[in-house]
Amino acid sequence: MTPNVADILVESLPYIRRFSGMTLVVKYGGHAMVDEQLKADFAQDITLLKFIGLNPVIVHGGGPQINSVLKCMGISPQFVRGMRLTDEPTMDVVEMVLGGKLNKAIVAQINQHGGKAVGLSGKDGGLITAEKLHIVYQPDENSPPEIIDPGLVGQVTQINPEIIHTLTQHGFIPVIAPVGAGVEGETYNINADLVASHVAMALTAGRLILLTDVDGILDASGVLISSLNAGIAHRMIQEKTISGGMIPKVEYALEAVERGVQKVHIINGTRRHALLLELFTDKGIGTEVTL
Repeated sequence: MTPNVADILVESLPYIRRFSGMTLVVKYGGHAMVDEQLKADFAQDITLLKFIGLNPVIVHGGGPQINSVLKCMGISPQFVRGMRLTDEPTMDVVEMVLGGKLNKAIVAQINQHGGKAVGLSGKDGGLITAEKLHIVYQPDENSPPEIIDPGLVGQVTQINPEIIHTLTQHGFIPVIAPVGAGVEGETYNINADLVASHVAMALTAGRLILLTDVDGILDASGVLISSLNAGIAHRMIQEKTISGGMIPKVEYALEAVERGVQKVHIINGTRRHALLLELFTDKGIGTEVTL
């Protein structure tokens, strides 16, 4: 063993001790779900976390995979403010990809590395109850806001964590597809970051980790911010230092820490073993959001 590896192991020891028994929710998506090496790294990381005494819970996306199947079926994906417009044929594809092939592929990869993963849809065990989402869209400052109906797109109204508790208590790793059910049994496609934040709040998780394709939150000079509190984050959104697709991620993070999650980490999932580097090293690799 080289001294460098030994130093890394020693550095990780206090974090392993501190996190033992903690529940952490990981939103898995982006390029990390496409690249074969990164997929293997993620499965290894999740399995290691479980073996050393943490309770990881995974919520996954799958936008590129859904788009690929839609293309094969001759359906053109449409988006408004990053939300997929979801009619019934699109919803059938979303549920087939997220709750079927993709979910089971993640489960199989974790199991291949020695973990005990179980795939879930938000419809299983009444896990995710949702209602229809309406999008307020304003093209520019001079135009009046419009209310857009995105179809079968939902927002979370309730998380029933009973099935998650049952699985984790028996040594399993839940892998959740972000599909929920309405009060009349209708199926909704839900943003995976949103689902992950609500699952973390329902579990009072110690950590919520959002894997993205960027390093984290950047300041006005483009420099990575290692840690920021809620007050600074709100100000950065108002000043438009935080913009675009990072805004909803930070808003979900802020709601999570304001409702009981200890910390939220926004990290670059395209880095190998990103989870371990963020959790078990002094510097980390992304941005942590706290109260």
